Amino acid sequence: MELQEPYYAVIFTSTRTEGDNGYGQMAVEMEELARKQPGFLDFESAREEVGITISYWENLEAIANWKANVDHRVAQRKGIKEWYSWYKVRICLVEREYDFHQNKQK
Repeated sequence: MELQEPYYAVIFTSTRTEGDNGYGQMAVEMEELARKQPGFLDFESAREEVGITISYWENLEAIANWKANVDHRVAQRKGIKEWYSWYKVRICLVEREYDFHQNKQK
């Protein structure tokens, strides 16, 4: 993933309640919906004992619009009622990034 700096990252860290209760399907739907939002750049997620989902956005206005999206608001309410025992949201400005790729040759 190559994004043009600066951009914003919304980091959603959570612990889940027991059972799926429709969570998996909603997660797929929310990622698909987020990808259609103006200003959306990309998405990464890891789920084990603690879930970490990071979405990347062009600006703060795009993030605010995503938070206010009607379907996303439904998912937020269900998350509070059914899916999460705890969560934290962090909004960060990414000014620089770098990565490493090891070339594996056979």
